[in-house]
Amino acid sequence: MTKTPDFAKTMQDMMASFPVDASAFQNAFKTQAAFAEKFSKVAIEAAEKSTEISAKWTKDALAKVGDIAKAKAEPTDYTKSMTDFASAAAEMAAENLAAFAEVAKKVQMETVELMLAAGKDMSEDATAAVKKATNEVTNVAKKAAAAAK
Repeated sequence: MTKTPDFAKTMQDMMASFPVDASAFQNAFKTQAAFAEKFSKVAIEAAEKSTEISAKWTKDALAKVGDIAKAKAEPTDYTKSMTDFASAAAEMAAENLAAFAEVAKKVQMETVELMLAAGKDMSEDATAAVKKATNEVTNVAKKAAAAAK
């Protein structure tokens, strides 16, 4: 009577011949964590700078409103005060929007630099992992060929 071959042992031997290197996963995680840290730093710095610009803009605008609220001797002084406020508000808006644009420009440039660096790092990691896996598979294939002889 024929005996059914035990494939469990064969599968165990085959899986043992192809060891999984966890360091590749660890390196990928470390690279991703470093990228996330750098990107978070860029975002936080942009938020801080934007908050500073907004606070300064508000403070300056309130100071100008204070000038409007002062009692005037002549009715035409109120008109002049409102005109001055409108001019100052337009000037402040232009200055602050330009400052916000600079923040956005800086964030964009830093983000592009981070993306390029991350792509380069990931490419290098992937190349190293593929080379290592190729070497391991080649060695296993050589061992299997030698064992078959």
